[in-house]
Amino acid sequence: QVQLAESGGGSVQAGGSLRLSCVGSGYTYIAHCMAWFRQTPGNEREGVAAIDSDGKTSYAASVKGRFTISQDNAKNTLYLQMDSAKPEDTAMYYCAIEAVPAAKYCKGLNGDFRHWGQGTQVTVSS
Repeated sequence: QVQLAESGGGSVQAGGSLRLSCVGSGYTYIAHCMAWFRQTPGNEREGVAAIDSDGKTSYAASVKGRFTISQDNAKNTLYLQMDSAKPEDTAMYYCAIEAVPAAKYCKGLNGDFRHWGQGTQVTVSS
């Protein structure tokens, strides 16, 4: 059973930094696509950043240059380094994973993510 567990959320002042982690278990994929999404109450889920198992990354325009997605495949762990945080980054953050035959099949934030974590709350105060 695939499980994803996020951690690292919390409160930070605008301009500050947070590092989110997502530990996966219950799977062994030849290749994968992973991503961070976020959602605020009453709004649709928004893609933040994606990475494939070869390390190719993509970002939403709203976070590009401020957030960095990375992974440690040996530890089945995904990270999101959030720098220069803004109040509009306040949201519940979720990680997701998709198994693919090869990394070239990843579609960034438009992937068909089948497995999701429970989320970790990030609050950025002004």
